[in-house]
Amino acid sequence: MPAATSKKRSAKVVDGPAPKKKKTDQGTFLVKQKRSKPLTASVDEDEDEENEEDLEDDVDFIHNDNNDEFSDDQQPKTPKDPNAVREARETQRALMTHRKSLKPHASLLSDAKSIWALARAQNISSAERQKHIKDLMECIRGKIRDIVFKHDASRIVQTLVGYGGKEEREAVAKELSEGGGGSWRELACNKYSKFLVTKLLRLLPSSPLRLSIYQSLSQAQGGVLKLLLHREASSVLADAFELYANAYERSLLLKEFYGKEVNLFDVPTRKVTSKALSDVNEEEKSKATRGLLGILENADTEKKKRVLRAMKDNLENIFNNPDKGAIEHAIVHRALWEYLESISALPKDQEGEKNKMRRDMFELILPHLPSLVHTTSGSRAVREYIARGSAKERKNIIKQLKPHVVKMASDEEASLVLWCLWDCVDDTKLIQKSILVPLLTPSNPSTSHILTLLSTPTGRRTILYTLVPRSTRHFTPALIRSISETDKVRDEAGESKKEPKIREKEIREGVGKILVEFVEDSLKEVERNGKDKGKDVLTDPALTLVTGEIMLYAEDSSSEAFKEGAIKVLCKVLCSPYPQDEDVHLIDLPHTSRLYKTLLQGGHYNHQSKSIDGDAVRKGLWDPRIFAVDLVDIVEEILVEMCTQGERGGAFVVAELVGALVEPPPPNSDSHKEDEGLDFKVKEARQKLKKWFNKEVREEIRKGEGKGWKVLLERLEIL
Repeated sequence: MPAATSKKRSAKVVDGPAPKKKKTDQGTFLVKQKRSKPLTASVDEDEDEENEEDLEDDVDFIHNDNNDEFSDDQQPKTPKDPNAVREARETQRALMTHRKSLKPHASLLSDAKSIWALARAQNISSAERQKHIKDLMECIRGKIRDIVFKHDASRIVQTLVGYGGKEEREAVAKELSEGGGGSWRELACNKYSKFLVTKLLRLLPSSPLRLSIYQSLSQAQGGVLKLLLHREASSVLADAFELYANAYERSLLLKEFYGKEVNLFDVPTRKVTSKALSDVNEEEKSKATRGLLGILENADTEKKKRVLRAMKDNLENIFNNPDKGAIEHAIVHRALWEYLESISALPKDQEGEKNKMRRDMFELILPHLPSLVHTTSGSRAVREYIARGSAKERKNIIKQLKPHVVKMASDEEASLVLWCLWDCVDDTKLIQKSILVPLLTPSNPSTSHILTLLSTPTGRRTILYTLVPRSTRHFTPALIRSISETDKVRDEAGESKKEPKIREKEIREGVGKILVEFVEDSLKEVERNGKDKGKDVLTDPALTLVTGEIMLYAEDSSSEAFKEGAIKVLCKVLCSPYPQDEDVHLIDLPHTSRLYKTLLQGGHYNHQSKSIDGDAVRKGLWDPRIFAVDLVDIVEEILVEMCTQGERGGAFVVAELVGALVEPPPPNSDSHKEDEGLDFKVKEARQKLKKWFNKEVREEIRKGEGKGWKVLLERLEIL
């Protein structure tokens, strides 16, 4: 009999906001969440995808689950006589059937597999599937715990839980709970039944039975720590903590890290048996959800030290066994952050002891820093060490993170670590050499890390943080609060000597030339191949924002004219005929038009102050008059066509162009020093505009009544 082939789903990628419920013909399923992926992972592995059955076409266990009983040595040699071959196969089949019948629950499994094959079929109606699910439940009721540890029977129960309703799921969970406190731990440690545990946690979000699972996993002394170091159970505990647990359930799993004293005398051990958290009073729940700080709130200093020593020993046990994989899990990172938080909460007169405890833990976790930064707590712990660390410690942190900076820049939590380094490390030459150059320089000529970063929101923010850190235009208030958490710690530690403004300027100088060259090369590709075949720096709304910030704020101490090439190409790409018959001209794209307006204004329009934010102009980083002169010299009379024909999308741009040529530079501007050559070019450009936009053209603009015609005519009057 030919071997059955296994057909597997392509992996689902869950990114961005929380996934919505997915409707299927079998009912409502929650889209499966994924744990945050460590940066050190080289391939996209998905254990659950390979082992869970519920929606996959997998191996046909009904006919083919015991073929491995006959090894190559046991296989009889194939006779030349076809009849003999057929007889040998029939004998083999009969022997296999006999062996299966001798196994425990053979008859039950045979009946269950027959119903299972019907229940998991993909081309049946919801009503028919529910009928088979109920039959399957009746078939295995009372025997679930006996069969769930088998590889094929475990899949049967997973199908029952996946396609069944709340009643079937709770019946399975209740039956498995009857084995006592160790039953769920035993299930979590099994190669096959561990997937059933995570499936029940996911599909029973509000059932009191789910809380009993968490209590069972954390009930035995040292149970959680042992499970974390177990090959099979480690992933179950990681999923249970990071994906499915609420604050109180997380506290149940974390309490094992606090040591025996806390578990015996400070944490309630009674079992909740009804209505989920209703048995837990609010004071107890609030104390538990605050973590170790809540438990040690009223404790004396000596007790705090004992608890922290016990916690350090438990964390040391985890970090000294990196091959077990527990270092990458969020539960370990949360315990580490609570440890550091509790150290900071010790009295001020214990400063020497506090520094020693932090230093000892730093030496322990230093080789494993890349495995910590992808979670919220792990990222926060690493940022704490960056903010408090000495120059030598920060150098060691950079050395460990250097191979992973490209991945970190696109990761939501890990990117905060990079930004913290830019905010704290005084040695900006080291930052440029070890982080910025590997981050922005392509590994080979055919690829560009910058383009990769620009394709994700977090990657774009990483680039923007080098130019306009903490700008409310690009960073949300919540994100700015997260970034600012280490500011006070950095100032208290006193290891950062430079003024933040100086550090920001040096970072801008480190990336300015690279970013401007990238914009110039991308624009040249647009000029050669057209906007649809070139890179999206002018056609993608998000990328035009980044392009604008690069042109405004990029800085290079070695050359003042390093933006000239990019400015000229920005003008050349507008030289295509206007309007275009079959395509949309660049100037008619709202985000592209806004980019040119912003550059001609010298900054973004601030809706609160009702004025232009001309910070780049005041700092001497951008001169809108140079851009305006080049725009007039290169685009020429196409500017008139943009205001009188087609969509007339150039009206606002030309209005700002006139403003840039007419309005005097700010009195405190560093860049607008007396330049007779530039002043002459500005006068020439104004004369050209006067000639092109004569009375006839202005009358045509007035009659056309395109967008912005009033603003344009007002500006033309002051030429």
